[in-house]
Amino acid sequence: MAQHVAPPSTTPVVPAKLPLRDIAPWAVFVGVLMLLLLYFVGAEQGATSVVSGGDVHEWVHDARHLLGFPCH
Repeated sequence: MAQHVAPPSTTPVVPAKLPLRDIAPWAVFVGVLMLLLLYFVGAEQGATSVVSGGDVHEWVHDARHLLGFPCH
């Protein structure tokens, strides 16, 4: 019966620091998405409405209550 010897495993090299220029575009993108989500959950109704009708309000209705935004 033959025995196989596994080659020694090498651990990946992880850089000690990530450069800010690599993180900044993703941080800005996520920040803009969060602000857009916060707008739709918190303010998309009534006089500040960008989308006409009550569809967006109904889609995010439970999130409004969960986050403490008044809606009715």
